[in-house]
Amino acid sequence: MSSSNQDILQHTEAGVCTITFHRVDKKNAFTAAMYATLAATLAAAEADPQVRVLVFQGDATVFSAGNDIADFLERPPAGPTAPVFDVLRGLATFSKPMIAAVCGPAVGLGTTMLFHCDLVYAGDNAVFSMPFVNLGLCPEAGSSLLAPQILGYHRAAEALLFGEPFLAEAALEAGLVNRVVPPTECNALAQAQAKKLAAKPLSSLIETKRLLKKGQTPAVLERIAEEAETFSRLLTAPAAREAFTAFLEKRRPDFSKL
Repeated sequence: MSSSNQDILQHTEAGVCTITFHRVDKKNAFTAAMYATLAATLAAAEADPQVRVLVFQGDATVFSAGNDIADFLERPPAGPTAPVFDVLRGLATFSKPMIAAVCGPAVGLGTTMLFHCDLVYAGDNAVFSMPFVNLGLCPEAGSSLLAPQILGYHRAAEALLFGEPFLAEAALEAGLVNRVVPPTECNALAQAQAKKLAAKPLSSLIETKRLLKKGQTPAVLERIAEEAETFSRLLTAPAAREAFTAFLEKRRPDFSKL
């Protein structure tokens, strides 16, 4: 089964559902429409008994630049029912194995969604960043909870407070990534691993993942909700307005009085 909404492609074959971010000319930056498609695709994959494993992939040159800033400012998430929050909850509660193949930039949600994946393979050109503070905002996708658990507190604090990029080898050392390969091999590796998992009994995969994450999901959903409330409040504050104005004007933001 295959489907397409231009910027989000979905294809299911032999138990593997592959979701491809397909907006390379815009560095796979997410729009509100893409979030809506992604949320619906996640829900359909969760419900489809033919889907045993989910794979996220981008292009060999870019995974995702995060939010499309212009679209984000024009269509900011309006409360907890916005499609972006459906995506975050869908990631946090997805019961089957999720794999990500990450090449090139993985910014914002491009990185934070990886905390929900069970396996992450990276091209050696992958660059991860969570620049929320630099935009006058706060972490999202439960990353304020999951990043310290996965990276360790001090690595997570450095990544979230500074918002500076870190490379594939650093992500591998920190435990965010399982393996680093040449970019041209990354998607193929993720597919090969997905096929190996898809050949295993689905009930065992689901129960093993449930046990691995036992007790975590309610806390993650609670943190996603708390982050969303804080994010929405900060979005209208002076620091975020200055950050986004500076971005659109292609200048450095001035937070000296904020």
